[in-house]
Amino acid sequence: MRASRLLSILILLQLRTRLTARALAEEFEVSERTIYRDIDALSAAGVPVYGDRGPGGGFQLLDGYRTRLTGLASDEAEAMLMIGLPGPAAALGLGPAASRAKGKLLASLAPGSVDGAVRIGGRFHLDPVDWYRDDQPAEHLPRLTRAVLDQRVVEMRYESWTATHDWRIEPLGLVMKGGGWYCVAAARGKTRIFKVSNILSATMLDTVFERPAEFELGSFWSMATERFESELRQGEAVLRASPVGLKRLARLGSYAARAVQGAGAVERDGWVRLTLPVERPEQAALDLLAIGPEIEVIDPPALRAALRELAGQVIGRTAPLV
Repeated sequence: MRASRLLSILILLQLRTRLTARALAEEFEVSERTIYRDIDALSAAGVPVYGDRGPGGGFQLLDGYRTRLTGLASDEAEAMLMIGLPGPAAALGLGPAASRAKGKLLASLAPGSVDGAVRIGGRFHLDPVDWYRDDQPAEHLPRLTRAVLDQRVVEMRYESWTATHDWRIEPLGLVMKGGGWYCVAAARGKTRIFKVSNILSATMLDTVFERPAEFELGSFWSMATERFESELRQGEAVLRASPVGLKRLARLGSYAARAVQGAGAVERDGWVRLTLPVERPEQAALDLLAIGPEIEVIDPPALRAALRELAGQVIGRTAPLV
């Protein structure tokens, strides 16, 4: 533990030029006294580190000194791909390892390359969560991450939209989509997808499983989501929409945006006719109610009736109070 901290202090001094004892103590969550002992240990080992007292003081390395002790620990190597994703890295339980790996990676660069790498990291940021949405809670994500990496069986209690069941799974991978985490796992003879925020409890067992040699997470996810979307909306609705309605429809998702792009010619009143993939009438009515009076459902009759019924219920709930 101390050897790792000494190396991390050395790398930070190499990257940041000068750091105070207080800043180092906060970084490693130890006391300032411990930091002073660590600095003494580095000096005793021949590292040319010196300190200046006073308001502008701090520790720094002798000009031109660079360490080559930048070997990655096992957890840091696992976290390498998460270096540019601090939020997801922290959610997976890899945040500290990713931070250390980033420092070692920068320390291994030639002096002229460090500034460019730091500039790129400071000017581009990836935020995978859509507007007006929060990260979905994923209490058991770090445990699942460890199970995926170590190929360990997990027993969990899972709440789906229909019921709650106990599962024994072999976690094959984790995917973030739209701010939510999903676990892809082998269970009961199939490869399944579980929403991590729906996991009520999870226990990682000592049992190790054999990962299928042919399994590739990215390819599986692409095919699974494409199949899910095609099976989700097996019906079609014929609509007329105003220009405002077309814009609102396109915001429902990629399936609706494609339907808008394929809309027919503009009619005399400025509206257009289009065919929209839809779910069952009750769900489609909920989606289309958000478009307001900027659409007209032509077909099917069941959807027209469901939308009229839903709108009537809204009117009843919003009648003037007596």
